[in-house]
Amino acid sequence: MTKYTKEVKSNVLKQYQEGTPIQLIIQNTDIPRSTIYHWIKNPPLSKKEETAKTIRILEDKVKRLEGIIQILKKVNCTASAPLQERLYALESLQGQYSVHMLCEALDVSRGTFYNHIFRNKRDNAWYLKRREELREMIQQVFDESKQIYGAGKITAVLKERGYITSEKMVRYLMQEMGLISIRQVSKSLYEKELRRCNNRLNQQFNPSGPNKVWVSDVTYFRFNNKNFYICAVMDLFARTIIAYKISFKNSTQLVKSTFRQAYETRHPTQNLIFHTDRGTNYRSYTFCSYLKSLNVIQSFSRTHTPYDNSVMESFFSSMKREELYRTKYRSEYEVKKAIDDYIIFYNTQRHTPIISTKPLWQRKRNTIPRHKGSNQRIFMIY
Repeated sequence: MTKYTKEVKSNVLKQYQEGTPIQLIIQNTDIPRSTIYHWIKNPPLSKKEETAKTIRILEDKVKRLEGIIQILKKVNCTASAPLQERLYALESLQGQYSVHMLCEALDVSRGTFYNHIFRNKRDNAWYLKRREELREMIQQVFDESKQIYGAGKITAVLKERGYITSEKMVRYLMQEMGLISIRQVSKSLYEKELRRCNNRLNQQFNPSGPNKVWVSDVTYFRFNNKNFYICAVMDLFARTIIAYKISFKNSTQLVKSTFRQAYETRHPTQNLIFHTDRGTNYRSYTFCSYLKSLNVIQSFSRTHTPYDNSVMESFFSSMKREELYRTKYRSEYEVKKAIDDYIIFYNTQRHTPIISTKPLWQRKRNTIPRHKGSNQRIFMIY
């Protein structure tokens, strides 16, 4: 193999930097193309850079030697001890130092050390610790993928994050943990869900008495780039809103707290039917378990059939058309107060004949023209 001096390398790189074609440089110097490209990719270091590199190498060497000295002080054997004795000594320090440093300290090959570790893996504390860490990482990646990834993709993600393991091990642990990709069972789960979400109400919106059938839904109203999520519960017998809550987040906690408010206010007897659509909040394990503990019978609308919950749909439509869409609000407080006032009006005035030409909830407002002769109005809420 031909060795080239630093002067030759510098001269070639200088010609390249000045714009001389690679082919012309090859003809003038008889240096292989691959060698010239290697020099271009890895240019020679300056004296200052060479000194810094040498210092880093020496520092790493000193650090490694200090670690080896610490290992030799902690173990009760030397590199001349029997192999089995050295292996057990290194096993006790597993996790405190790198495997490379441990094996170098007592002159043991890494392959021999790993064979010893995995041969006794059932009784090995380090293996059990590593196995538990792997289980946690598998669970994390599985949850991040929304239960979509299988063993192959989880193994690839772990590799990207610097954790090397085999697909076989990941698959084994996933089976042990009961993790199944939704891709494998989505159709069967969907069919099972269809059987579970029974429509017990079946559009029978006229119960014989109060607290026999409640319906609920969640809607939202956007104001100042924020969504106001409104969850309400209605007793179908009187068609009144018995509980409602407003939140900036559409969550299971919102529907659960709204139902709890209604339940603690009304104290219904057994066999209460609670009808909703198939929203994830209403079908969540937390909420379904809560209703089951209260002996409440859940009923769900059919897929893509809003008429199955038309009473609640109609209420929210009326509230938006009669109040929210026709008023210009200036603050979040005004939005919430308007919702409060409308529900009071809906429960107390809307279903009874109104003597006055203006309902009570309208009489609480003054309308002030923005400009003379303009049809635009600002609604003031007291």
